[in-house]
Amino acid sequence: MPLELEEPPVFAFAAPDLSTCNKPRLLILWLLFAVVLLLLPVTLSADEARGHDLAERVYNRPDGDDVTTRGSMVLTERGGSPRTRSLIIYRQESGSGTVSTLIRFTDPPDIADTGLLTLDRAAGDTEQWVYLPALKRSRRISADRQGGRFVGSDFFYEDLRDRKVSMDRHTWLRSENLQGVQTEVLESIPVSASNSVYGKRVSWIHPTALVPLQIEYYEPGASKPFKRLTVERLERIQGYWTVTSSVMTDLQQNHETRLTNAVTRYDRGLPSSLFTKRALEDPSLEARSRP
Repeated sequence: MPLELEEPPVFAFAAPDLSTCNKPRLLILWLLFAVVLLLLPVTLSADEARGHDLAERVYNRPDGDDVTTRGSMVLTERGGSPRTRSLIIYRQESGSGTVSTLIRFTDPPDIADTGLLTLDRAAGDTEQWVYLPALKRSRRISADRQGGRFVGSDFFYEDLRDRKVSMDRHTWLRSENLQGVQTEVLESIPVSASNSVYGKRVSWIHPTALVPLQIEYYEPGASKPFKRLTVERLERIQGYWTVTSSVMTDLQQNHETRLTNAVTRYDRGLPSSLFTKRALEDPSLEARSRP
């Protein structure tokens, strides 16, 4: 049942006749009253309130203090041969609310040791650093490159960030059957156009796992999606719902990137030193934590 909210009260008032007003105090009071009305919080509609609540529950679902996955990334282009890469992903959430992620490629040799470090602060700001072994140094990914393709895949740098609920306006759209599951469809539109390369995202949420089974990505102003993330396998590991196979598809270029987890381990007590530029630039330090 949709969340029922009362409609926001409607205020109607008339401005004083400035041509006849000879009391500055009255004018000041009227102006202050007008400012207060402008600053009043906007009451959400029932679907917006329901959407915001759903987004909060998805973001806050239990997923451990840290997680390590070992798996593969397969890039496929229509008419071309698949390119397979092996990688390890580490993720940790600190007590301060910072979410840290380190991705390290281990094979084939031409991409081995390439890494990406992402630090998502509780306040919403993000730092991303990519390490390129050929250059033997890391470089920071600037905000205007968040729409860049990560190592030629269909994942943008933005897709690999932790996106806070407050960065979007969320609206519940409908219930819909997807892959035999009665999902809740959620629309998320950036509060500020500068904080995302997408105009909006539409997600199909599993009602109990609270995991998006599908996400469609729209360019600003577009009526059709240009990318789609599809979950192929969802498992419960150590009590946590975990996506172990997913595909990101570029609907315009007929290109797709499949991520598959062969090993997933939660709550290993990963050291905070793993999520530093020093560990990013020295694979031997990160290798100690591999599963």
